[in-house]
Amino acid sequence: MEAVTPHRPYHLIVFGATGFTGQFVVDEVARYAAETAGDSALKWAVAGRSRQRLEAALERAAGRLSMPELRTDTEIIVADVSDEESLAIMCQQGVVILNCVGPYRFHGEPVVKACIENGAHYVDICGEPQFLERMQLEYHTKALDRGVYVIGSCGFDSIPCSQSSQGFCGHDTTWQSAVHGFADSSSLRRLRKKFGHKPLPVVGVKKRGYVFFSKEIEQYTIPFMGSDPSVVKRTQRFLYEEEHQSPVQYSAYIGVGGLFSIVKLFCGGLLFWFMVKFSLGRKLLTRFPSFFSFGLFSKAGPTMKQIEDTCFSLTFFGEGYSEGTDPSEGTPNAKICTQVIGAEPGYVATVSAVVQAAVTVLNEVHSLPRRGGVYTPGAAFYKTSLIDRLQNHSIKFSVRNWP
Repeated sequence: MEAVTPHRPYHLIVFGATGFTGQFVVDEVARYAAETAGDSALKWAVAGRSRQRLEAALERAAGRLSMPELRTDTEIIVADVSDEESLAIMCQQGVVILNCVGPYRFHGEPVVKACIENGAHYVDICGEPQFLERMQLEYHTKALDRGVYVIGSCGFDSIPCSQSSQGFCGHDTTWQSAVHGFADSSSLRRLRKKFGHKPLPVVGVKKRGYVFFSKEIEQYTIPFMGSDPSVVKRTQRFLYEEEHQSPVQYSAYIGVGGLFSIVKLFCGGLLFWFMVKFSLGRKLLTRFPSFFSFGLFSKAGPTMKQIEDTCFSLTFFGEGYSEGTDPSEGTPNAKICTQVIGAEPGYVATVSAVVQAAVTVLNEVHSLPRRGGVYTPGAAFYKTSLIDRLQNHSIKFSVRNWP
């Protein structure tokens, strides 16, 4: 574990600890700190705009976890994204800043900038491609020069399949990120042109259409509109250019059922796409998230009952070539099916993933690429034990028989 010093007294600082997701992160860090109590105990603090609200958040966490010591033993740091000096003071005190303040397109950059300038590593739970890619474009070289790792999208923000007897529900902040992300999609296309990347090589496997019937899951599917494809493609580019590995051709889809479901989604999606293009439409969408998302998102977020009764299952179907086969001489001759399962994705799996990502930075920094920079989780952690850590913290990976 990277050492703490009098000048940098905390291993982790949870920034945004009073937010909806931030409170779950506080619980998870507290549990992990209790697991590791001893000579190498995790030293951590919470940070946010209001000392009073932070004290209240710790009070609630102490009650939920039956850890009364959280009220007195957890340090509080007051910091605000609109106050550069407060961010600098926060970042100077922690080895890793775990940023839970979103939407990141509005609030994320000052934290990234402060971390790099003050020598603190950075992880977040962002699922906004424009923010993630812009941070790589504008800050990778700066982070590399300062020996700082900036690793976005470390949560389980993008989950194509969640199942719940109570009905899945997400918090308003995630909905706001989607509204503003779709509204500004043209900026993402312009941003990607600035990288000047050449297309990655493509071999053998044909890309599927936008709508098709999947024999594997026996229902119609449509493209998944989350950040997964963006994050995976950036990872594959890193592995191809830096590690000389053949890139995987990746697409994400979500099963929607029958043709009638596709028609309903098309009509709803068309209305959403039209509304995000106008300020009045965006104002209505963000003011009434529950109405326009048909109950999938709300300002209150999910209830504890919904969280406890929700789980996810993510299945990957891969086709490729057996070892020693020349891809240029025939069609794919090998298949693999893998599955990732776990508890509720937004506020259980996400917090497990981001806390274990932060812990991996602390404990295995010498296994991370180069000596710093802006990376995806796949690029940053592919030589670490993160998968094993996740296996021990509510997220399970397995290889299955192809259906």
